[in-house]
Amino acid sequence: MNVGILGLGLIGGSMARAYKKAGHTVYAFDTDKETLSFAKLSENADFTMSEKNIGVCELLLLATLPDAAVKYLENNAKYINKNAFVIDCCGTKKNVCKAGFALAEKYGFTFIGGHPMAGTHKSGFKNSRSDMFKGAPMVLVPPVFDNPSLISKAEELLAPAGFGSFSVTTAEKHDEMIAFTSQMPHIISNAFIKSPSALSHKGFSAGSYKDLTRVAWLNAPMWTRLFIENAGNVTKELDFLIKELTAYKKAISTGDSEKLCGLLEEGKRRKEEVDGK
Repeated sequence: MNVGILGLGLIGGSMARAYKKAGHTVYAFDTDKETLSFAKLSENADFTMSEKNIGVCELLLLATLPDAAVKYLENNAKYINKNAFVIDCCGTKKNVCKAGFALAEKYGFTFIGGHPMAGTHKSGFKNSRSDMFKGAPMVLVPPVFDNPSLISKAEELLAPAGFGSFSVTTAEKHDEMIAFTSQMPHIISNAFIKSPSALSHKGFSAGSYKDLTRVAWLNAPMWTRLFIENAGNVTKELDFLIKELTAYKKAISTGDSEKLCGLLEEGKRRKEEVDGK
């Protein structure tokens, strides 16, 4: 299979490695020429993807920020094979799916929104791995929900990445949930580590500190654009968190043991509830 990959960062680079390892031909493009050259030199990409050869790709993966993916599609949709599947791997779905569905209808190819739920706090092609997505969930946002064969085809095309499960949703629901499951943890971690106490934590920290601060080490320009693109959902989650933290602060500062214990028990019960225990 001929696979086109736009963007060779952590996600796109891992896709390139996975598909090459599975024996497929990879056409890749990245605005960083050194990254693109290294991907080809390390035999994780075969050709530079361009308007002249994008038409041979049966699968096109857009592993960039949403606005860059939209711009690329707008400029290159007319060159994409009508039998091709285009799947984005962006962190938010509303804008990229709106554009992708419209361009697919206009030019005849198939567009499906996608979000691989895997990664690390480190970025770039140098940190990509062929097994990055092994066993991980993949979220799909199809243009219609009454075509099971469309999802089956997408799962078949994505098989070389090794995903462990697939879920199907709308762009709006995806962005609502991702604000809570992905974007909020990055904000919380990044804000928490700014405490002056962090400078002298060594010898006083264990697993909870490590778990909470791991994603503070993030790609700031990338996450800035994702947070702002999903501002409505992120702000809603921030408002809720601030309200909850204010309640904890009040109970502690006033010595209200009964209130504090109730808040802690409530959080414990919610954790048991969402984990199915």
